[in-house]
Amino acid sequence: MSENIQHECGIVLIRLRKPLSYYQEKYGTALYGLSKLQLMMQKQRNRGQDGAGIAVIKHDMPPGYRYISRKRAIGANYLQKLFKTVYKSFDTLTDEQMQDAEWLKLNKPYTGELLLGHLRYGTHGLNNIESCHPFLRKNNWMNRSLVLAGNFNLTNVDTLFQELLDLGQFPKERSEAVTMLEKMGHFLDDEVQRLFNWFKSDGYSNQEINELIVKNIDIQRIVTRTCKRFDGGYVMTGMIGHGDAFVIRDPNGIRPAFYYENDEIVVVASERPAIQTAFDILHHDIKEVQPGHVLTIRKDGRIEEHAFQGRGEKQSCSFERIYFSRGNDRDIYRERKALGAALAPRVLEEVDFDFDRTVFSFIPNTAETAHIGLIEECQRILDKRRKATILSSEPSQNGKLDAVWDQKVRVEKLVVKDAKMRTFIADELVRNTLVSHVYDVTYGLIENEKDTIVLIDDSIVRGTTLRDSIVEMVARLRPRKIIILSSAPQIRYPDCYGIDMSIMSRFVAFQAMISLLQERNQEDLLEEVYADCKRDQDEEVKVNHVKRLYDQFTDEEISDRISSMLSPDSLECELKIIYQKVDALNEACPDHLGDWYFSGNYPTPGGNKVVHRAFVNYMEKREVRAY
Repeated sequence: MSENIQHECGIVLIRLRKPLSYYQEKYGTALYGLSKLQLMMQKQRNRGQDGAGIAVIKHDMPPGYRYISRKRAIGANYLQKLFKTVYKSFDTLTDEQMQDAEWLKLNKPYTGELLLGHLRYGTHGLNNIESCHPFLRKNNWMNRSLVLAGNFNLTNVDTLFQELLDLGQFPKERSEAVTMLEKMGHFLDDEVQRLFNWFKSDGYSNQEINELIVKNIDIQRIVTRTCKRFDGGYVMTGMIGHGDAFVIRDPNGIRPAFYYENDEIVVVASERPAIQTAFDILHHDIKEVQPGHVLTIRKDGRIEEHAFQGRGEKQSCSFERIYFSRGNDRDIYRERKALGAALAPRVLEEVDFDFDRTVFSFIPNTAETAHIGLIEECQRILDKRRKATILSSEPSQNGKLDAVWDQKVRVEKLVVKDAKMRTFIADELVRNTLVSHVYDVTYGLIENEKDTIVLIDDSIVRGTTLRDSIVEMVARLRPRKIIILSSAPQIRYPDCYGIDMSIMSRFVAFQAMISLLQERNQEDLLEEVYADCKRDQDEEVKVNHVKRLYDQFTDEEISDRISSMLSPDSLECELKIIYQKVDALNEACPDHLGDWYFSGNYPTPGGNKVVHRAFVNYMEKREVRAY
């Protein structure tokens, strides 16, 4: 994506199933879990640019010793800063001490069997240390202490916050993370108290009851009660002070979660390749946490996966596949190639199959995989056309056949992203001019006024980078025509499940639709939809009223208007923008059908509430988040 869109966070959970001395003997370090946690967080750093945090729980610590450690960091080089601080705890130790696993566990932080890491990509709010996960709810009872981190957005935080008030609580802030933490903490307390009362009546001592609570605590029951009214996309990871851990995935599977287990470890992560890299395992050995399920890792090492809500229709986020997840996952790589291939017939029709005068390239770096798929499909189509020409030609046409045989798909790297420019210039005009040169082009490859340039991007959200930087830079090559391909369909609707896209006026597709309505004097329809949205902005309804506005136009009409809007005034050649079709997206990513950004089909009732609020905000000229 040539534009900066903030998105989902990343999580890592590691449970060591053996004593620390086992890892010291086999791998040469008692810090095996910590080193794997660092590696996996590094491999998922694409999921968090605002900060990171870790928490570690030690099993079976004697009273009076610290059993939970937490560290968080923000700012530049946050991940390096985080682990530099963590490892500083071991800098002064002797070799003998570093090899004594039991001494390390007793005397040094971050030396536990249960490790949780989080990478934060803040979609809203302050970017301070208090906003970083994991969040900690302390209690003098081990089994009431709770650590929580997640990748989530909820559409109904206000409702959930009010429920906390109704329970008699006084939350310290109105955030999703704190609301989740306090609500789960309430039901954890309730479960512990229920078990305490049960066993106390049977005459057990308080110490004996603590052990019985650890063995009998019902995490599935806690999760079911906690998440009963959650509306949104979420993966939550948690640890209870005595040593149980859990992972919760929303009923529609909107946010991703994968896990792997063997006799040494259990590991959970947001992305599958991070697990593969860290533990050198095969793709098919990794499982997906099922939607609407809680994966529990008990203190004794047992793993269980149980439903906590009725499973909804699986609508995993398609943007994960198009752009956000790292492309070294086998399935994601294939899907991105398929997205590029799906655009080949349409772009070749646009250039009238003129392979000699069409140059294909991509906007660095994440669009490269889609570009490979595009080129492979173009080559396949070219080969098929050559074969048909050769089979239908007479022997006397050898000269013509030579020309046909020599045809190829022209591929060049035309656009490169320059080093990030820091502009300390007060003059806005000069500063904007410098920012527009964030991309540069390769000169001398395009024949002036004769060649068509085709560039593929992951997606086009706002279009400002295209208009103000890329198109103007590419135009310096003086092509006959510029075609921009988007491997994603038109982004028409706000997201409310993890990506920071909720202000509709910033979507170029929305701007194009409004422009067409105004051109055709259909402002009355805007007012009609506004009235319906205002009526339903706080109601859970099944209909998305904003769809009626887009229904007035074909995809091509909106794309053509976008092409016009993103053409700089100085542009001397034609600009054409071609978007992926929603059907083609679903065909390329059949297991990730969450396409609400493009279709307006939200998987939860809260989605329609958000789109209605977003449209009301637009009509009332308020540039604010819609949830």
